[in-house]
Amino acid sequence: MNTNPLPKRNDNDRFPLLSDTNINTILMNGAKIALSKLRRASSFDARLYYYAEIGVFLEVSLSRGAGITDETRRRLEALHREATYLHMQANKEDNAVADV
Repeated sequence: MNTNPLPKRNDNDRFPLLSDTNINTILMNGAKIALSKLRRASSFDARLYYYAEIGVFLEVSLSRGAGITDETRRRLEALHREATYLHMQANKEDNAVADV
């Protein structure tokens, strides 16, 4: 039987600071989740909410000095363009159905 107690940890060991790479990953993952929800949204309000959420991720990526890479900005811009297309296409389809 192991009688050695576990070594004590201080707060720095448990909660390391986020690195620059992590903020880029967090932004991309958040935007991808919002895009996925935008694709599944069934109402205009829900689509608008997720579209705005993606816009916020893009806007945050424009902050200088936050460790956000140019590659992340480019990927978020491309994701925002796709979200714009999906949102507008769904609006066209809703309006076409309403006009019939």
